[in-house]
Amino acid sequence: MRRIDALLVLMVLIWGVNYSVIKHAFREIPPQPFNAMRVTLASLVFLTAIRVAQQRGRRAMGAMSSAFYTPTQVSARDVWDLVWLGLIGHLGYQYCFVGGVAQTSVSNAALIIGATPVAVAVISALLGRERIAPWHWLGAAVSITGIYFVVGRSAEFGGQTWRGDMLVMASVACWATYTLGAGRLIARHSPLFVTGATMAIGGVPYVLATLPQFFTVNWSGVSTWTWVSLVLSALLALNVAYLIWYMGVQKIGAARTSMFSNLVPITAMSVAALWLGEPLSRTKILGAAAVLTGVLLTRLGRKQSAVPIEE
Repeated sequence: MRRIDALLVLMVLIWGVNYSVIKHAFREIPPQPFNAMRVTLASLVFLTAIRVAQQRGRRAMGAMSSAFYTPTQVSARDVWDLVWLGLIGHLGYQYCFVGGVAQTSVSNAALIIGATPVAVAVISALLGRERIAPWHWLGAAVSITGIYFVVGRSAEFGGQTWRGDMLVMASVACWATYTLGAGRLIARHSPLFVTGATMAIGGVPYVLATLPQFFTVNWSGVSTWTWVSLVLSALLALNVAYLIWYMGVQKIGAARTSMFSNLVPITAMSVAALWLGEPLSRTKILGAAAVLTGVLLTRLGRKQSAVPIEE
């Protein structure tokens, strides 16, 4: 396993555990205000890290990894790209995802989100960004089949959940656009800068949009555990995991990186079984094995390619 694969596995573990953490926190703080505070905290951490990286980079050019600092100047086009990516990848994605999960079942949401790698691969191939090998398409099909066996057989679309289903579908479109749209920026700037700048840009209107809901929360009744959950969720699920995601896009491409997101529902299911006592059936175990096989297939026969820092 290469280093980037190990980091992506860590990202999967963080996002998988994060589901059980925030599920408990939503009992005391509504989803949108909780998420707005997460985004605010994570944005401040990212902006601070970017500032530190820039200061150290000026004194020791090239001494830092390209994941944290690149000396490329921000152009006018870069600014516009950062703005629209921030609005789609953070304002649009966060609002649709959290709102969708709140209005649909976990099974529905996980099944829809499981289509993200396919969406990224198809769009990437159509745009000519990546040449998708037959092994990748086979891996995507096997992985999606595994997700169906894990969560899809209990999913019921339509009815009372259709609003949530549509919002989660919209979040998938936002995330695929965000991942692929940042290709030019990732080639010029560090994942830390791109992720932090876009999160801060998208986070401002997101907080403003959810501000009225803050006045409906009984803040005096929020427990210490919920506050700890909020901080850990921001630092790990947003700061660390988002940075790893774009490091993966930079090193192995968007399509192959996105395949690791198929492991998140499996991890969430396993953590929920151990922590929350949710049942773990034989069918779900077989589905998890199929997902793992699908991800492995996408990593076979690929050619290593480096993304240049300069265009």
